Amino acid sequence: MLVIIISVFILEFFLINAVKQYYYKSIEDILSNQIQFSAEFYSKYFSSYSLEDIIMDDVDVFWQQTTAQVQVIDMNRNILMDSIGVSDLNKINTQDVVEALKGEKGVWTGEVSYDDEPIMSVSYPLRMDNKVIGVIRFVSSLRETDKTINKISIILIWIGLIVVSISGLVSVFLSNTIVRPLREVTKVAEKMANSQLNIRSKKRYDDEIGKLSDTLNYMAEELVKKEQLKNDFISSISHELRTPLTSIKGWAITLKSEDIKNADMIKDGLEIIERESERLSSMVEELLDFSRFASGRITLSKEEMDLGYTIKQIGKQIMPRSKGRLIKFELDCEEEMPRIIADEDRIKQVLINLLDNSFKFTPDGGTIKLSAKSEGSFINFSVEDTGCGISEEDMPYVKEKFYKGKNSKSNSGLGLSICDEIVKLHGGTMSIESVQGVGTKVSVRLPLKEESTR
Repeated sequence: MLVIIISVFILEFFLINAVKQYYYKSIEDILSNQIQFSAEFYSKYFSSYSLEDIIMDDVDVFWQQTTAQVQVIDMNRNILMDSIGVSDLNKINTQDVVEALKGEKGVWTGEVSYDDEPIMSVSYPLRMDNKVIGVIRFVSSLRETDKTINKISIILIWIGLIVVSISGLVSVFLSNTIVRPLREVTKVAEKMANSQLNIRSKKRYDDEIGKLSDTLNYMAEELVKKEQLKNDFISSISHELRTPLTSIKGWAITLKSEDIKNADMIKDGLEIIERESERLSSMVEELLDFSRFASGRITLSKEEMDLGYTIKQIGKQIMPRSKGRLIKFELDCEEEMPRIIADEDRIKQVLINLLDNSFKFTPDGGTIKLSAKSEGSFINFSVEDTGCGISEEDMPYVKEKFYKGKNSKSNSGLGLSICDEIVKLHGGTMSIESVQGVGTKVSVRLPLKEESTR
């Protein structure tokens, strides 16, 4: 409203001044034309006579062309004649007379002692033989003109008030369409901030505020999903931790409380304790890795490494595991692969995690293939299996933290997420292709030169 009122006020000011200037200019033009005609008439027909003689014998020659007040002024700025009989002993010092005595037309607007209303005067030089001998002055009262200007000003002011009123009503309506939805969105956002994630913002209009409502609702849905993932993760990891701990505790109690003389039983119990301890260590290591990645405290010890050699070594380590389950393990690696700048331990971690996933989801008698080849300024390696595959529903989320999927055998749901983070730290990309019931292929692309994004 303040902007509207100021805008209307400024517009009214300029409009009223424009009207005033228009009317004053019109009077000036009329007086100028009349006085110029009278001065030229004098110069043409009476220039051989003095001003005093003309005033005595043919005074009407000065005012017969106008209805305005006419004054004849000599070079000393004294009034020689006034058409309405004004006698002023003081010399005329107004700007118009000064200009006329210099040979130019002069215009002046102001007040005089013999009238309560302002007047406009136009003065023009009278010449004899191209020499200024006096001044003719036309004076017009601005009483009626000012009345007309005042009437128009009042009309313009009323129009301005009407415009302000209509604009105010429209502004109130428009502001309500903005302020009210904003207040509602703000309240919804405050409730969401207080963990009321099931509340949703009502979309009123398909505008920017509507888009904000959609964004808030989408954010709430994502937060609910993340919260559910976190809860599922806590529940799952609690179960995963409890299982090996139960086994360890049970065998420890058994070995401690009973007089066991069976060496095989003792050996089996110790093997179970060792195996479950390793499983616990693996889960804890994953959690620690996740914590480091999430807090940005992870650092890479990059150096030049032979990725081809590393892949072949890991292949040899995996071979016994594949034979035990009758899984066909294939290794397809180029003989001479270029060296890369990377953290060898972390790259091994990626390879082992991907292969471990494949063994978990591939049934006995299946096939797992580890491939590696160079391509331009990149090295590509992939792990492909004939396992159960990933459903279309799970596919968009498999690389998210804590996500395990409905049929997942993962301990924590962090394996692929950690692998993806490690690959990104090396400036590479990791992609997953999968068809449920057919198999999965995870491809990693690493630059030969160091292009780390962190």
